Amino acid sequence: MKIDSTKRYEVLRERLGNGDVDRRTFFRLLGFAGMAAGVSGGVMTGLSRRALAAGTELHFEGWGGVVSEALRKHAFDPYEKKTGNTVIDATFGGEAEVLTKVRAAGSTDGHNILHSSGVSWYKRWVDAGYGTELNLANIPNVDNVMDSIMAPFRAITPDSLSAVPYDYGTTGIAYNTEHVSREQAEKLGADLLLAKELKGKIGGWGGDWANRAWYGALQSGQDPNDIEDWDAVWDKVREHRSLVLKYWSSGAELMDLLAKGEIWVTEAWSGRVAALQAQGHPIGYLDPKNGLAWMESMFVLKGSPMAEAEELLNFMLDPQTAIAVAEGQKYPPSLDPQKVAMTPVIEKLPAYDPTGKLAGLVFRDPDKWNPVEKQQRKAWNRIKKGA
Repeated sequence: MKIDSTKRYEVLRERLGNGDVDRRTFFRLLGFAGMAAGVSGGVMTGLSRRALAAGTELHFEGWGGVVSEALRKHAFDPYEKKTGNTVIDATFGGEAEVLTKVRAAGSTDGHNILHSSGVSWYKRWVDAGYGTELNLANIPNVDNVMDSIMAPFRAITPDSLSAVPYDYGTTGIAYNTEHVSREQAEKLGADLLLAKELKGKIGGWGGDWANRAWYGALQSGQDPNDIEDWDAVWDKVREHRSLVLKYWSSGAELMDLLAKGEIWVTEAWSGRVAALQAQGHPIGYLDPKNGLAWMESMFVLKGSPMAEAEELLNFMLDPQTAIAVAEGQKYPPSLDPQKVAMTPVIEKLPAYDPTGKLAGLVFRDPDKWNPVEKQQRKAWNRIKKGA
């Protein structure tokens, strides 16, 4: 009977975490569950104490797959055990859907920390009024973060930070080495995605207009951070679309398509490719000239419990935790390798920079990309539908 009651408790806890019930209703239903099971006294008192001791709930949203698995195993579970707080993690297909939900609800309730994609989204969240002011005194491990990865965020909000940088990587080109040689990939670079002989075996990320435009810029011979001819960009995107088997929408789907050999060539996130390679799949990876690099942050939204959020961020930036997460998700951590010793696994990851300067990587300039988003996103949406 004790086991049954515990199961009922866990179901109620899940409903509470999902927002299906409030705390008052939770305790009322917890009492009903005990009476229905004929349980009272010590068992129900113990469950109630567990509920009361649950601490603060932090809602985290991220990219799913191996990334979420690494965060859960190496960061969230140990944090919960140490503090008694709870991290409720969910997966998004992109931050745009979170922003839409928040705006529609008129509230950030249920949205606390985002695994946010780069400085463009950092600026977008801040400009939309959802930023916070982190007390970095509560996040002493931020001192180990690379100055080079902090600088772009400080340039946007020089007086405070709403996020801490956490990892970085590149969006390069993945290819099946059983069908595409290294020599062919290096010769064609970004144009490998336009190889007509590979029609029906080419994929692409359909969830981000800017990613499509970045590669369209490369293929039309332009600097992606200084595009002068948008028509030429979208002509290349149309050309790519005519060859695509499928646009993938998540890292998990990307890995599945490559692992099963359904696609042989696609732009891809470096860490997902590294995970496939570690699993033994015949996947090569190429960062073409002026290929897209990015940095991700842990962004704390307005209205979040700040002390607990800062405590979690500091825990996540602890070198032991950050390195374990990095090894699990296959993206280098934001920690400065000149301050924190990295492991051989980290040193072999794609995009890893042992200098901590990130000088060899090209990042999206938010001042160039954010102002054109509304118009150019529409162009991509039309092309995606076949226009």
